[in-house]
Amino acid sequence: MTQVDFYILPSADPLARLDFACKLSEKAWRMGHRIYLHCSDATQRDELDARLWRFKGESFVPHGPAESEPEGLVVLGLGDSCGDHHDLLVNLDLKVPPFAKAFARIAEVVVEEPAIRQAARESFRFYREQGYPLQDHRLQRL
Repeated sequence: MTQVDFYILPSADPLARLDFACKLSEKAWRMGHRIYLHCSDATQRDELDARLWRFKGESFVPHGPAESEPEGLVVLGLGDSCGDHHDLLVNLDLKVPPFAKAFARIAEVVVEEPAIRQAARESFRFYREQGYPLQDHRLQRL
């Protein structure tokens, strides 16, 4: 069954979610995982793309949009399809995507901003009602 991890960041800045997604993606990619970063809209996806290019000067995470690189190891996607990705979903949308159950692991990234926290509570409730194993990670610093 899909394992769901909630990463609770000590920040109210919504952009902190993108920075953490970069770090998590780099770590997972280096461990050999395929990562699908699910974005809420094109603006968020463009910002995440830019951050993946510059978040760490000494490393590079090969990535691209799901539409042009569906087979990529790290893809940034929108919409209701994840293509052939089924390893790690990093969900940056405020709702659980319809394809979430297709993944072995899901990472939900949460900050202290009220709308994001409320959406995370609703997602947590959804996952719990579906019987997913849940784990929360309260991070002390970014």
